[in-house]
Amino acid sequence: MPAATIGPELQRLIDLLAKMPGLGPRSAKRAALYLLKRREQVMGPLAFALDDAAKKVKACTTCGNWDSIDPCAVADGERTQSILCVVQDVGDLWALERAGAHKGRYHVLGALLSPLDGIGPDDLNIGGLVARAGEDMVTEIVLALPATVDGQTTAHYLTDHLEAIDVGVTRLSQGVPVGGELDYLDEGTLTAAMKTRRPF
Repeated sequence: MPAATIGPELQRLIDLLAKMPGLGPRSAKRAALYLLKRREQVMGPLAFALDDAAKKVKACTTCGNWDSIDPCAVADGERTQSILCVVQDVGDLWALERAGAHKGRYHVLGALLSPLDGIGPDDLNIGGLVARAGEDMVTEIVLALPATVDGQTTAHYLTDHLEAIDVGVTRLSQGVPVGGELDYLDEGTLTAAMKTRRPF
């Protein structure tokens, strides 16, 4: 579709949709047309949901999960207090919850150490993790990080920082492929990985 046939409002919608993961320019155009054809059933409710989420959803100050309440429903629930599961991002937390693989608490780092991308220790929520790991009820830290170079680098860095605290550090084991992202793994794989975790 030539650019001249697309008005500025529609082009802005397409450009914004194209920034979504998994959507390129062509997919964004198809999504925009779908929304326009279904204004009342989809586009209106979607616009309201986006506006509502932008106003109300925020990062939990306890664990880093996204929710409209603080502490979030996961941090505030009746969970095992002794195990703290460290994940890269909220998507990984949701993946573990979807699998029912973890019944303890979570800590979202927000990123992984990646010198090539300019991401250093100050960009991760490491201070909060160390503080939480030092709580009396915590006996185990599970490093549920991707089996990538950045994931392993981050895991080693965290292990060094947790050494002074009397807490066991384990990591996911069986079922997590090298280079694999948690959010793309099935529930059975995640459950097996959590159950067969081992000392780091």
